[in-house]
Amino acid sequence: MNTENKLKQIIFNKRMLICVFTGFSSGLPLYILISLLPAWLRSEGVDLKAIGLFSLISLPFTWKFIWAPLFDRYTLPMGRRRGWLITTQVALLLSIPVFGYLHAKLDIWTIAYLATTVAFFSASQDIVLDAYRRELLPDVELGLGNVIHVNAYKIAGLIPGSLSLILADHLPWHSVFMITALFMLPGIVMTLLVKEPAIKQGAPKTLREAVVEPFHEFISRNGLQTALVILAFIFLYKLGDSMATALATPFYLDMGFSKTEIGLIAKNAGLWSSVAGGILGGIWMIKLGINRALWVFGAVQMLSILGFAWLANIGHNLFALGFTIGFEAFGVGLGTAAFVAYIAQTTHPLYTATQFALFTSLAAVPRTIFNSLTGYLAEHLGWVNFYILCFGLALPGMLLLLKIAPWHSSKEITHTM
Repeated sequence: MNTENKLKQIIFNKRMLICVFTGFSSGLPLYILISLLPAWLRSEGVDLKAIGLFSLISLPFTWKFIWAPLFDRYTLPMGRRRGWLITTQVALLLSIPVFGYLHAKLDIWTIAYLATTVAFFSASQDIVLDAYRRELLPDVELGLGNVIHVNAYKIAGLIPGSLSLILADHLPWHSVFMITALFMLPGIVMTLLVKEPAIKQGAPKTLREAVVEPFHEFISRNGLQTALVILAFIFLYKLGDSMATALATPFYLDMGFSKTEIGLIAKNAGLWSSVAGGILGGIWMIKLGINRALWVFGAVQMLSILGFAWLANIGHNLFALGFTIGFEAFGVGLGTAAFVAYIAQTTHPLYTATQFALFTSLAAVPRTIFNSLTGYLAEHLGWVNFYILCFGLALPGMLLLLKIAPWHSSKEITHTM
């Protein structure tokens, strides 16, 4: 009974509610870039190769660890975390609606520059939100808080990936982007209402300390060889899945599904299956442990990619669409739960902002560099072979688990490894 009461106290507190808002605010601009923007470009007649190259606009998510130390070192008037949060969130609120006033074909380079700017503000917001969440949550609440954040992050995808697509069938695109941008307001209100987290162990006193020490500590704690293996694992674990979903919306359109069908069936099936996978993954990890969860959940995540190849063979079928997307999203939800738990455990509390930014930047590389090639690969290989290739690219990350998280290991992942 004491355990139940303790669990209720962890779940039902203000910090968990804050994690809902941090996740939603973090996920919305990214899903605008990877879901709504490609749908807009494709519906306006932009070819797949150009849309695939637009994955490069996410480079700020890959390199955000470079300027992350600035957010640790310098403080704005509202506070070290809240000051930077309100700055990035207002910038996103003002820049996102501009897409709707551009011509998809005639202003393609302007759109690319604007998308890169939005990606920069979004990546910067993520840096501060990750650091804020780590400083807000006590150690006992880190696991649950991260699961809630990730699930709220996914729920945010329902706006640009479902509601906005449905609106696009009835409203002009400038209205769609304006309405979508307004969903940044809940995050802004949260930032204005919450308190600045206490700095438990002191902020870096110099920029050099903020830049150098997070990397020095990570390598010293693990050793150079193990540190490189950890970074390789973070880079590769989500590679296959990331490439498989990079052209998801254009793939659905090519299969003959309307934007409304995609919004009502594909996106909803994916969202709630992903949320269920994340929640169940968090519960199952208690029994499995992180090591075995990375194996089991990663295997499901990898196998679910083949569902896209199956759908490509079947073509326009609403049941097959819902089942395939639901299964893939459930697998990704499981895999993400274990992956985020691993990253949180690998991060040192003293240097959360920079180390968290480094790890999540590596995880974002497939979504940027490699995903830029997906348009060429899909056109050259065809949809079926493209998804089989994505399945094969998921194998290297799983093989690194032999070193990172051996199945029969009696110990969980630790800072010393």
